[in-house]
Amino acid sequence: MITCSAPGKIYLFGEHAVVYGQSAICCAIDIRTRVQAERCDSIVIESVLGRTGIDYDIHPYVSKAIEKMQDHADIEGVKIRIDSNLPVGSGLGSSAAVTVAAIQALNHLFNCNLQLEEIATIGHGIEKEVQGNASPTDTYVSTMGGVVMIPQRRKLQALECTIVIGNTGRFSSTRELVASVARLKIEFPDIIDPILTNIGTMSLIAEEYVSRKEYATLGKLMNVNHGLLDAIGVGSAELSALVYAARSNGALAAKITGAGGGGCMVALSDEPEAQRIAKAISDSGAEVIITRNTHEGVRLETQK
Repeated sequence: MITCSAPGKIYLFGEHAVVYGQSAICCAIDIRTRVQAERCDSIVIESVLGRTGIDYDIHPYVSKAIEKMQDHADIEGVKIRIDSNLPVGSGLGSSAAVTVAAIQALNHLFNCNLQLEEIATIGHGIEKEVQGNASPTDTYVSTMGGVVMIPQRRKLQALECTIVIGNTGRFSSTRELVASVARLKIEFPDIIDPILTNIGTMSLIAEEYVSRKEYATLGKLMNVNHGLLDAIGVGSAELSALVYAARSNGALAAKITGAGGGGCMVALSDEPEAQRIAKAISDSGAEVIITRNTHEGVRLETQK
């Protein structure tokens, strides 16, 4: 029996723009999804959503992971159990984490000898099939950990500030929001294209401030990025309330993270202000998670 885990992620910069080849900065967070895999006579997938076999409605990502790994091993039967601390549809990379953890668990269980780059590539392919369109960001960061510039796949300096996440509890569909931005881009290319380009440029400028640990300056750029995401229609009243509550209580930065439309926002904070920011977000009606950047990506937890 094998247990592997993979981390979730937040975007510092670049969500939506990265779909169109722009740069993004993404950060693995110390909140994980665990996948347990063991040999079995049939294919069984278990989670809080229920117990199924291959099922592309209830367990699409793990079902696809099993299907793809059958290209690398003779997998006739396997039992997989999913245990996640990442809220689904929240912008924290829950689908990437379960996909990457499942691939790595099957990789170890069936001795496929896949390397991390291969796992990230397979994971990205699975997300594209399930979502219709997806950037490689989430699966790469979940595989590799740390802070990463995408699509360059360049590792940046680790963050040393506190990360406060506010979850609206409102599910958002990445597929639908990506499609919404695509429609807006087709309708108003002269307006939307420059916005997406500016979001990507911000990522490149911000790299210097990540390296120098100048989080206050980094925060100014993140706040601008939030405004641009609002401009392309992926904001919401709930997210804005949390963003401004965090900023009013000492956050260095606060913005949407992920697809938007619901899900989560993220704030960067010095340690002394973290609890005050968390209370302000909670008082605004959200679930709060306080976490940090992790350098570890997908990892083997146990092997029996």
